Amino acid sequence: MQKRALAEKRDTTQIAQGFDLLTLPEDFYDDPFVYYNALRAHSPIKQMSDGSYFLTRYADLMTIYKNTTLFCSDKTIQFKPKFGDTPLYEHHTSSLVFNDPPLHTRVRSILNGALVPRAIKAMEPSLIALVDELINNMRHCTQVDLIEDFASAIPIEVIGNLLDIPRSERAPLRNWSLAILGALEPVVSEQAANWGNQSVKDFLTYLADLTQRRRSQPGDPEQDVLTRLIQGEASGAKLSEKELLHNCIFLLNAGHETTTNLIGSALVTLHDNPEQRQRLIERPELIKPAVEEVLRLESPNQLGNRMATETVNISGNSIPAGANIHLCIGAANRDPSIFPYAEHFNISRSPNRHLAFASGAHNCIGNTLARLEASIAISGFIGQFPNYRLVDRPVRGGRARFRGFLSIPCLLEGDSSGQ
Repeated sequence: MQKRALAEKRDTTQIAQGFDLLTLPEDFYDDPFVYYNALRAHSPIKQMSDGSYFLTRYADLMTIYKNTTLFCSDKTIQFKPKFGDTPLYEHHTSSLVFNDPPLHTRVRSILNGALVPRAIKAMEPSLIALVDELINNMRHCTQVDLIEDFASAIPIEVIGNLLDIPRSERAPLRNWSLAILGALEPVVSEQAANWGNQSVKDFLTYLADLTQRRRSQPGDPEQDVLTRLIQGEASGAKLSEKELLHNCIFLLNAGHETTTNLIGSALVTLHDNPEQRQRLIERPELIKPAVEEVLRLESPNQLGNRMATETVNISGNSIPAGANIHLCIGAANRDPSIFPYAEHFNISRSPNRHLAFASGAHNCIGNTLARLEASIAISGFIGQFPNYRLVDRPVRGGRARFRGFLSIPCLLEGDSSGQ
């Protein structure tokens, strides 16, 4: 908060003028919203030093999300200078999120059946049991880490179960995920790139072996997403081996990192807003709008990207064909023209049409599952530990694209008797 106060003393016009995604100041990672608010007010469509455009208004993002003809998600051209001919390039240009039809259509249609409401509802009992187990493991601890001991363990188990990955083989998944997604940052160090490339190699090697085993012993495609991906659609459409492996990586990474960030951010935000935490304790039925408000205020995914397929006009600004466009979800979700008292955390906010899961054709396919995981995790935790207290300062992930924490030291001062 002290850093934010210092930033706010600066003239917001100067903040907007000096902003460049390629040279972010150190205080940006803790609190980017001072910069986003200044940009939205003074330069809502700002050109970066590399020629790309950074957009911060809700209406402008919605314009782009709705038009998949003028704005594409394919990154085969844009990622080449950044990654070269590397495993990271192969992965990020093969996965669902950075592709348009026909690959996007084929992969999404295969996955849709495994993530319909009926299938997700069937996961609820095992998810409740997992959260209860994690909470029971913490009940006799004085201090825990809310990421390591709780938030990160939940999506790893859920996505691991979806792909039926043996529990004994899940240990490397989080580090692989952090390394591969970390390479999507605007600026990537040589060390981070090396870590990301090695992680893709290791992940592919593991998945090649796992898919070979699954072909020998198929699971139930109604519950086992890996078997479903291997077998393809009823129409006979299947993924190539490369598409199969890279979209398994995508599922594990996307389903894990963002949900971990959502749960961690929710517990920190509730801690920092004790009156809202008390409201939720007294009115547990508010958990669903509370999760939506965390998604709005602390979007786990802060940035999206599109490329203009031809010269376009957005709110009076001409953007040339081939331009890279950064969609700032974190800024749009605090746009005061859409969200009254946008900086305030209100667990009963309604309506709340945030863009945390994007919108349109690329709306996050796992959003219903992420919401369920967060609702059960947060309700379970604050119900057992209503007076939890953070110690030291939570450690941020140090990323512009994915907002969350690496560590949240916490004292458990709630009623641990279970009564």
